[in-house]
Amino acid sequence: MKKHSARVAPLSACNSPVLTLTKVEGEEHPRDSPGPAEAQAPAGAEAGGRTSHPCWRCSRAQLKKMFWGVAVVLCVCSSWAGSTQLAKLTFRKFDAPFTLTWFATNWNVLFFPLYYVGHICKSTEKQSVKQRYRECCRFFGDNGLTLKVFFTKAAPFGVLWTLTNYLYLHAIKKVNTTDVSVLFCCNKAFVFLLSWIVLRDRFMGVRIVAAILAIAGIVMMTYADGFHSHSVIGIALVVGSASMSALYKVLFKLLLGSAKFGEAALFLSILGVFNILFITCIPVILYFTKVEYWSSFDDIPWGNLCGFSVLLLTFNIVLNFGIAVTYPTLMSVGIVFSVPVNAVVDHYTSKIVFNGVRVIAIIIIGLGFLLLLLPEEWDVWLVKLLTRLKVRKKEEPAEGGADPGSGAQSKARRARPSFAR
Repeated sequence: MKKHSARVAPLSACNSPVLTLTKVEGEEHPRDSPGPAEAQAPAGAEAGGRTSHPCWRCSRAQLKKMFWGVAVVLCVCSSWAGSTQLAKLTFRKFDAPFTLTWFATNWNVLFFPLYYVGHICKSTEKQSVKQRYRECCRFFGDNGLTLKVFFTKAAPFGVLWTLTNYLYLHAIKKVNTTDVSVLFCCNKAFVFLLSWIVLRDRFMGVRIVAAILAIAGIVMMTYADGFHSHSVIGIALVVGSASMSALYKVLFKLLLGSAKFGEAALFLSILGVFNILFITCIPVILYFTKVEYWSSFDDIPWGNLCGFSVLLLTFNIVLNFGIAVTYPTLMSVGIVFSVPVNAVVDHYTSKIVFNGVRVIAIIIIGLGFLLLLLPEEWDVWLVKLLTRLKVRKKEEPAEGGADPGSGAQSKARRARPSFAR
């Protein structure tokens, strides 16, 4: 029997916030054969000549996947909203967004070790670390991970990764977390537009509408604060972060294609290594030039920095590898749910004003995001659903017309003995 391995590709089908840049695709789920109840439904026709409609039943595997989906949604929502709020809290004591970006990205080196632990626990064919590493390195070509491959296929993505995170965190300093989280959802629209132009993906009118809604929401969000320079800069930073994230995903799909779970974990760990080797000099320069300066290392809120990094690492692990236990759409829904969570927190901790323009902008961007979650065959499914509903409506009046007659006959039969008396 052939072993089918799930493959990982850029998150173009589901929204990926700051650090989530890969997803699984290509999973095939065989259809279950009809159960005994469904197969015997025609034979089980009622005495009155009516056939009972087959019942839709969820299999145990589907219920398990839905249960895991709820757990993943809650985990994605809580980790993403928690990391955003903790970053906002950290900047009150430690005003260094680039240093925070560098510190959190260093934790990416844990991806491959954590994946290998999972491999040891779950896989029946256990391999050594060296064997697993060599097998995952095939993702970069026949020669594996060479110095040339590192600088041509990993380094550019490391730069884009850092820019995405830095712009996002810097925007949190300028505007409230609600606006930042909802505006970053526009990156999904940017991914579609870039994929349509660069990758020649299929044109979908509904996704063009979603992209228009996203752009309209950005304009309305800017208008909500009266076009003040402070808010305009913050919104521009978020849009820039979303654009960098979209560019990362499209380039990943264009240059590297798709990858297995282990290959994706190795790639993300390599980004962490690149960050340590080549990005470390930038926080040092910013410190000595006093652009991002702190008086002593004792003043650094290490608890906040580590908490932010752990939440962000958890968010990336769940969003990148949660596809193994549930549907990718549910993980995207978790990102949408983080927006109202941030809104509630901002309402009680900041001076945000939810005027009509801001609320409409949030709704418009959220609607555009949900439209982008529609599968490519959504119109075919919709036509089939409407056809089934029409067939049911035609059958119900015919059944309803037969019921009164049979009821009247039964009543007459019951009444005859009383008249005889």
